[in-house]
Amino acid sequence: MNPVSSTLKVALLSAFLTASCVATAAVSEKEASRLGADLTPFGAEKAANADGSIPAWTGGNTTVPAGFKNGGKRSDPYASEKPLFVITAANMDQYADNLSEGLKGMLKKYPETFKVPVYKTHRTAAAPQWVYDNTKVNASRATLSDSEVKGAFGGIPFPIPQNGEQVMWNHLLAWRTPSHHVDVRGMQTTSNGQHVPTIYASGDFQMPYYFKESNLETFTDDDEGVFWKIRLLNYGPPIRAGEAIVGHESIKPGGGQTWVYFTGQRRVRKLPNACCDTPTPASAGISMFDQTGVFNGTTERFNWKIIGKKEMYIPYNANRLFQRPSEDILMDHHVNPEDMRYEKHRVWVVEATVKDGQRHLSPKRRYYVDEDTWFAVLADHWDANGDLWQMGFSNPITMPDIPATAPPMNFGFYDLISGAWYLDGLLNDSKEQYKVMERYDDFTFTPEAMAGEGIR
Repeated sequence: MNPVSSTLKVALLSAFLTASCVATAAVSEKEASRLGADLTPFGAEKAANADGSIPAWTGGNTTVPAGFKNGGKRSDPYASEKPLFVITAANMDQYADNLSEGLKGMLKKYPETFKVPVYKTHRTAAAPQWVYDNTKVNASRATLSDSEVKGAFGGIPFPIPQNGEQVMWNHLLAWRTPSHHVDVRGMQTTSNGQHVPTIYASGDFQMPYYFKESNLETFTDDDEGVFWKIRLLNYGPPIRAGEAIVGHESIKPGGGQTWVYFTGQRRVRKLPNACCDTPTPASAGISMFDQTGVFNGTTERFNWKIIGKKEMYIPYNANRLFQRPSEDILMDHHVNPEDMRYEKHRVWVVEATVKDGQRHLSPKRRYYVDEDTWFAVLADHWDANGDLWQMGFSNPITMPDIPATAPPMNFGFYDLISGAWYLDGLLNDSKEQYKVMERYDDFTFTPEAMAGEGIR
């Protein structure tokens, strides 16, 4: 493991801050000037690590493959590569410092089948120049006060973070295309290995935070700080066909709203508490709202602390995961390791503990946030007894046409106690995989539009 980086020194000074009652200011102009210099435009360490296993960042992957068609299957640019080595239950002690607790738990629970194939590291993260420019402005302007982000728009809000809560907001506001469509499919697998589809849906997604033609004032005032809008229209499995859900996420605590269309009632209902450990209708109730995308929703229920910045083996450039039919990648207790790709990257390790007076099914969590993209790609969840309960994950893919490296709405978790697991964003059998769209009309993401489209 590398020594603690210079970037982290500033963060460690404030590691014990709990942001619920602390306003954290932006960094100085001098500190912000490091972006694009010794730091990448998003705030990662630009240099390679000591032994070269993590290369220097040189601009990311912006080379669109020949024959690329927007909306079609995204190819694997590294299909010809072979694993450098494979971590198994037999040799995991050799790599323990670079493995999350969840990965170690899976290796121990399924020693015959679960493996971590490690490939060459490619720092593919990239974004348009206007997103980099906005990130630099945010660095010296954005603040976090009582879990509300202020002064940030169109870029990473805290590229030089001062505490763990800022890191998690960087994850929530990480760069991806502002409008896209995904053919959403979710699969629950029971402890005895039975695969049960939970959702087939047409998914539309929009981030007003990243509208290129907008600005901070419009986002804050006209869009009321709603940074994320989703709409799912279910067409399966048969018992759930016709259901629908619309959700808004806000930079303001308590500002999010979610509505559901119930076919049995033929009515749209607003969910009273669509956050935190409430089960999500989209997953048929087996996943919590704040497990969507590894972490989603409000940060105010937890105290957040930066544990450190480490070199870890994480899912990355996972385009290979979506090449074969789903029946080939789904094993009884986990995704087929042959379809997984792990690379060594530097990650921010952030620990969340539930605040006094608050409650959560998982009162302690640990997140692993990629320094290049700011996406949380792994998570450890402990239950109320202090036992390691679940391993959360997502699989970012490289999408040079955007350009971006981001999970294509793909995420899930392994239950280390019961043996059940869940995978969302199972795009393998879909004709469309993360299609970049023109900006949707705002009416698309309203309960009125959802009610008008009810077919059952």
